[in-house]
Amino acid sequence: MTAPTAPGTRRPSSLEDVKGWFPPLDQVLFARFLTRQERLGERGDLLEMGAYLGKSAIFTAAFRRPEERFTVCDLFDADAPDEHNAAEARKSYATLTRVAFEQNYLAFHDELPYIVQGPTSEVPGHVEPGSCRFVHVDASHLYEHVAADIVNARAALLPHGVVALDDFRSEHTPGVSAATWEAFFTGGLRPVCLSTQKFYGTWGDPEPLQEELLATTEWREGLRMSVQEIAGQRVLRFSGRPRRPAAVPVSRFAAAVPGPAPEPVAAPAAAPRPVPPGAGRRVARELLPPIVTRALRRRMRAGRP
Repeated sequence: MTAPTAPGTRRPSSLEDVKGWFPPLDQVLFARFLTRQERLGERGDLLEMGAYLGKSAIFTAAFRRPEERFTVCDLFDADAPDEHNAAEARKSYATLTRVAFEQNYLAFHDELPYIVQGPTSEVPGHVEPGSCRFVHVDASHLYEHVAADIVNARAALLPHGVVALDDFRSEHTPGVSAATWEAFFTGGLRPVCLSTQKFYGTWGDPEPLQEELLATTEWREGLRMSVQEIAGQRVLRFSGRPRRPAAVPVSRFAAAVPGPAPEPVAAPAAAPRPVPPGAGRRVARELLPPIVTRALRRRMRAGRP
């Protein structure tokens, strides 16, 4: 598929070139959950509600199997369903267009995901209940919308599925915090772990996920971890800056790696220039004091050396 062209944008040569909020810590955690599901043979589709310019969607798509569907829902440049949502879009996502998303995505993948351009309330009409193994919620920050997105995520997930809720603790997104912890206290959502940006949970049993995160240490290089308890529920908390996971997709527009520079070739030595007759005397006249040069001229006229 040929990537569309968004006016005034360039094709990304790496995931870092794609604007968005998807730090290395969350890339590592996404990779841990998604590769675990693959290793255990857990099948299911993938869903992202709120994609912005595609950074996390590009990463998630690297884990999609051929028989699975990846659904991405975003307003992009469509009209918002209400004025509050429209004001939020004007403030935070004024430059977002579907063309820009597609251009970024197709720089890394051959085919686009299944795109639902519209509010996330349309997701149930496109995603079968109990069909997804992983859902990423990063759409509106308004409480009513986030609460509905969490309900839709639960309906879409398989019993062992994992949900990642973005911006659950940011000071500018209290609606996300309220909806997230409401789902925890009253909606059966059980925490697996927290990053500095996302809440990872399941409506299944979180213990096997947590035990695997605790059992292996090499992936936690560069991370700080603590184990806490909230209302009788264990939750792991991670922070820091880990090494980037090996699963980061590569852009088809990645710059070529330069080869070794050629060895410098020494220039041939220049032949000595002949010294014209009388050059020594002329230099002497220019450099020596006048009294000395006059004495030299007298000696030369007298024929003495």
